[in-house]
Amino acid sequence: MIRLVGARLVQIAVTMAVLSFLMFLLIGLMPGDPIDLAIAGDPRLTAADAARLRALHGLDQPLLSRYLAWVAALLQGSFGYSRLFAQPVAQVIAPALASTLVLLGAALVLAALLGIGLGLLAAARPRYAPAVDAIAILGQSAPSFWLGILLIILFAVTLGWLPAGGAAEGGWLDAARHLVLPVATLAIANLAAYARHSAAATATALREPWITAARARGNGEARLLLRHAFPNAAVPVLQVAALDAGALVGGAVITETLFARPGMGKLIYDAVMGNDTNLALIALLLVALVTMLATLAADVAQRAIDPRMGDG
Repeated sequence: MIRLVGARLVQIAVTMAVLSFLMFLLIGLMPGDPIDLAIAGDPRLTAADAARLRALHGLDQPLLSRYLAWVAALLQGSFGYSRLFAQPVAQVIAPALASTLVLLGAALVLAALLGIGLGLLAAARPRYAPAVDAIAILGQSAPSFWLGILLIILFAVTLGWLPAGGAAEGGWLDAARHLVLPVATLAIANLAAYARHSAAATATALREPWITAARARGNGEARLLLRHAFPNAAVPVLQVAALDAGALVGGAVITETLFARPGMGKLIYDAVMGNDTNLALIALLLVALVTMLATLAADVAQRAIDPRMGDG
């Protein structure tokens, strides 16, 4: 296990280095720069002012030199300043990251609970399997932005039960009400894989001879399903969770933008559209790091459940 974690941490470090260069390159090649935006916003700035500002911020240097200078500052713990928010990048990202982690964590738990519940139902009662498959297909095929719009129209506009979006202004109850629709949007869009994998793996486990023996010893069907069959079928579900971390992060960008939720998804969108290089780079790298660490945690959990998987 230690060898696995060490090897994966090295892999994560290398991946982060490559990603940082590619992201810096792509953002650096975008048309315009912060100085161009400043000139557009203040016609009084002259060409000499623009040249002086570019030299002051290092924007007159080659792209590789700018990247190396940025990495050197990053390794010293300096994330720079956000041009859009006129604050240190760390201060801008901290609340957005906390908001996104709450959203992703709640969506992951809800998607897993609903999907596993449907999968166990399909495995224990095969007559319900077509209905479970239909629900999974609908959830997987519906675009998250379309599903989110439908939920807003139904629960916010028509029924008026929940807020359509934005940030909570009250206590924990108001925060929970603002979470319901974005969490439901992400969970419904991601429950299909949990349902299908848990149904297939549990149905296979229920046909094993040791399940027949446990049934002959007088174990009830519920105990057989929850205490014997599903724990032995949990590894494929954990694999889905590992892959789902990346899918949820991608879905969060759309969902947070749709619901105007102040999280990492909306922050990245605003930073890229506003040409805020420092904020965009740090936010994108942080999201990638969280995704890879979540995948590592799922892999470690798989090997803890099934040591036969080894450290490969």
